[in-house]
Amino acid sequence: MSAVSAPAEPYTLYLFWISYFSGKMQAYLRYKEIPHRTVEPKWRGELLHEVYANTGLMKVPVVRTPQGEWLADSTPMIDWFEARHPLGGVIPEDPLQAFFCRLVEDYADEWLWRPALHYRWSYAADAHALSRRFAETFLSDQPMPRAMTAAMARNRQHRIYVAGDGITAATRPHVESIYLDTLDRLQAIFERRPFLLGARPCLADFGFFASMFRHFSRDPTPSLIMQQRAPAVFEWVARLWNARHSATRGEWYAPGSLPHDWLPLLRDIGSGYLPYLHANALAWREGRSRFDVAVQGTRYRNLPVVQYRVWCRERLQQHFAALPEEARAPVEELLAATGALQPLLADGSIASGLYTDTVPPLCRPRAVGMMERLRLFVTGTHWQVPGAPKHPVP
Repeated sequence: MSAVSAPAEPYTLYLFWISYFSGKMQAYLRYKEIPHRTVEPKWRGELLHEVYANTGLMKVPVVRTPQGEWLADSTPMIDWFEARHPLGGVIPEDPLQAFFCRLVEDYADEWLWRPALHYRWSYAADAHALSRRFAETFLSDQPMPRAMTAAMARNRQHRIYVAGDGITAATRPHVESIYLDTLDRLQAIFERRPFLLGARPCLADFGFFASMFRHFSRDPTPSLIMQQRAPAVFEWVARLWNARHSATRGEWYAPGSLPHDWLPLLRDIGSGYLPYLHANALAWREGRSRFDVAVQGTRYRNLPVVQYRVWCRERLQQHFAALPEEARAPVEELLAATGALQPLLADGSIASGLYTDTVPPLCRPRAVGMMERLRLFVTGTHWQVPGAPKHPVP
């Protein structure tokens, strides 16, 4: 495939400098050397009048192309860029490796979200530091005193992403163990080689980077843990941030196989993340808004049903179904050996109905009334896509 010429104008990446997925997209664009400029929007400025008006989302990262298209959702965005800027590709051509890169990236994106938000908003030092950052940047155009704005932001984030996402005294040890165990898995890998799959980054590296960069390596409490428990991970964060495809030498692991040190990650996926995805999808199919689930010996109660994660499961199943015949048996064997095959396929495909009139990552402009703006300021637009059905598709 020939390289696509660089656009006459750069892409515009809207981001927050403390945002989970913003760091992932920024590192990807930097590594690929795709020309772009960054904008950190304010709530009543660019976020409301540019980002929200063109995507329906009060969140970042989003990208505006030189042609005026708007893109959202980091994983589909990476697929979109890979098709148009193939130099320095991050998705292996080998189908087995490509499938497991996608599985691990999805796990890193979604399963580490809860501990990342917990450490940021449950610990006082972290919550005060990051809410003040909100008040001084994103919410600096609000008329209230900075301290009041920070307190409001702190309370809102804790209400939605901690108390509202199943984090209690009973589940907190498990939530923190997800981070600690992941550090141990990655430390064992990065002591041996610079990136997950070999000498250059793959899609899974960027999946882990989302939480490890802008949350775990920088927020006070998890950063100290990382520095002391997993210094090779701390080093990898800087290495990936500084990596450029034109200067990267070396290859990935031998095609048709995975490094043995990926197996603990796959077991975590099989025992924790995929059972959660399955329970969430079943609850969605049954029309519920909340559900309970037991994973890895811990019972979570009253978790929100997340339509987006029904779509994540659909997408993984589609990638599995699309495997060429020669790759299917070894992929199935690895999934079965790590406990991931059954929860991935249990109860078949459960339709999310998430994208009805767009193909991700493309977005459509939409008119937004004042009452909707007020509601979204209070509740956010976490996970959901505007206009998507709020009940399962028949």
